[in-house]
Amino acid sequence: MGFGIRDSGFAKAHRGAPRRATGLCVPRIATASSNLESRIPNPRSRGFTLIELMAVILLLAIALTAVTFSFSKSLKSARITAASRDLVAALRYTRGQAIVKGQQEVLVLNLDDNSYIAPGKGAHKLPDDMHMQLTTAEQEVTGGNAGGIRFFADGSSTGGHISVLQDRREWRINVAWLTGEISLDEHPQ
Repeated sequence: MGFGIRDSGFAKAHRGAPRRATGLCVPRIATASSNLESRIPNPRSRGFTLIELMAVILLLAIALTAVTFSFSKSLKSARITAASRDLVAALRYTRGQAIVKGQQEVLVLNLDDNSYIAPGKGAHKLPDDMHMQLTTAEQEVTGGNAGGIRFFADGSSTGGHISVLQDRREWRINVAWLTGEISLDEHPQ
């Protein structure tokens, strides 16, 4: 009992014969090669035009400029904030030394070269693009363009404030005369 394939001979007879127009519409069967042909793009639609490339480059340049400007502005702000905090730390150090030693200590500011000296420490200079302004008691102003803030053994001080300025921005360091408390405030002008 086996199955066999029998050939009717119809396929052999018509293999080499030309086809006749019968008027019947035979649907075309889609093959894998016809699908590939429809997926291959026209050679004219490949790539980008010069105008498209220039537009993308222009947009990237604008974005890069905006990021660079923002970064440099925040870097300047960070530098002046750090310089102001260093000055606050020097003031607190001076106050602490006055309390610990039980004697008066002075933080001396030289406004000509934008530097300050805490007791027992070396001179500390602000960056060139910054400058200071000092408001203090009259007896603490020394010759020239210098002055200081004096702290006493009980923690009090002569009081005043120091402004650290850069371009249009100001950071003000306030020193309370009665308590010697030191605070840092940013005041844009």
